[in-house]
Amino acid sequence: MLSTALSNLDLGAKGLWFPIIVVVTLLFIFILMPKKRINRTEVYIIFCIVGFATWIMDAFILRVFDLVDLGSPKKLGIGDILSFTFIPSSLACIFLNFANKKNKWSLVIFFTLISFGIEIGIEYFGYMIEKGWFNFFSILFYFIVYGFVLPYQLRIIRRR
Repeated sequence: MLSTALSNLDLGAKGLWFPIIVVVTLLFIFILMPKKRINRTEVYIIFCIVGFATWIMDAFILRVFDLVDLGSPKKLGIGDILSFTFIPSSLACIFLNFANKKNKWSLVIFFTLISFGIEIGIEYFGYMIEKGWFNFFSILFYFIVYGFVLPYQLRIIRRR
């Protein structure tokens, strides 16, 4: 039973070290950053919503249409779990914590590039294999999320 569980974690996946380092780095930044523009309740809600949305997108877009494989295509390994749960959620909270009216668009561009860089790194080191997903879609998606979706989400949360 334990050997099956360990096998299913896909610990031997090529390039697994890269998403693990990204997750640890982002969580370190996220935990230590001073909370300037969002409070703990907002962090909690944003973290959960972004994590949930990422898993839905993984299940629908990436699995149903089979556009990307992370690690072993037949296993949901620890790298998948860490990547889908912590990378987007941490980036979203860090972005919203520092974005204001003056720096919003420069941070949108910066976080779009950071997100795209992480994606390229995960692909470069062999953990992700693209099968029909075009990088232009990623850049456009990140720009829309940081520029419009996340700020709108924060406004909705603050209306309560």
